[in-house]
Amino acid sequence: MSTVWAIYHQLVALQREIYLAFGDRIGQFAATGDWSVLAAYLPMGIVFGAAHALTPGHSKAVLATYLTGSTATIPRGLAISLVLSSVHVSMSVIIVLAALPLVSVTLGSVGSAPLLENLSRGLLGLIGLWMLWQGVRGAAHQHAGQGLAAGFAAGLIPCPLTLFVMTFAVTRGVPEAGVAFAFVMIIGVALVLAKVALAAVLFRQQLIRLLASRPKMVDRVTRTIQVTAGVILIVVAFSAIA
Repeated sequence: MSTVWAIYHQLVALQREIYLAFGDRIGQFAATGDWSVLAAYLPMGIVFGAAHALTPGHSKAVLATYLTGSTATIPRGLAISLVLSSVHVSMSVIIVLAALPLVSVTLGSVGSAPLLENLSRGLLGLIGLWMLWQGVRGAAHQHAGQGLAAGFAAGLIPCPLTLFVMTFAVTRGVPEAGVAFAFVMIIGVALVLAKVALAAVLFRQQLIRLLASRPKMVDRVTRTIQVTAGVILIVVAFSAIA
C-alpha cells in the first residue's frame, strides 16, 4: 500500500511540475507570440496526459468492465478507449471556449461537473441495462455503436486538469495555447486507456479460448460476464447519481 501511495504522489508531483512549467511557457507565448516557445514544450503534454490518466478515475474501471462483458474485438476496444480519451479532454476545451460563465454554472466545485456527470452516469446506466438484458436473453452479438456510445458516455465527465490549463490560457489571452496542449494530452491519456482496453479484451478472449472445448460452458460464462458487467454499470450509474 505504501508503494502505491508513493507512486501516486510521484505522479501528482510530476503533473504539478509540468503544469507550472507550461504556465511559464504560456506567459512567454502571450508576451511574444512565438509558437516555437510553445511547440518545444508541447510533447510534455503527452507525459502530462499519461501521468494524469494513471491516477484514480478517468473511467478506467468502467472501460475495463464494459469490454470484459462485451464482444468487442481488440481494434474495437482500442477505438472505444480513443473515443473515451478524446471526449474526456475535449469536453473541458469546449466548456471553456464556449463561455467561461459556463464553468461557474456547470461546475459545482473545482474539477467536477454535476450536470455532465449525471448525464454520463445516466447513459452508462442505460448501456448497463441493455447489457443485462442481452445477457439474460442470450444475445451475444453487440453493435459497434454500443461500444462507441459507452466510450462517449464514460468520457463526458470533463478532465479537471484540462479545465485548469484552458482557463489559465484564456485568462492570459492565448486560448490557442491551451487547445494545443489539451489535444496533445489526449495522446497520453489514450495510451494509458488503450492498455486498459487491450488487457480487458485479451483477458476475455483468453478465458473463452480456455473453455473452447466446452461450448455450453462458453455460452454460460459469456452470459454471466455480460450480466455481471451490466449490473456493475447500473450500480455505478445509480450510486453516483443518487
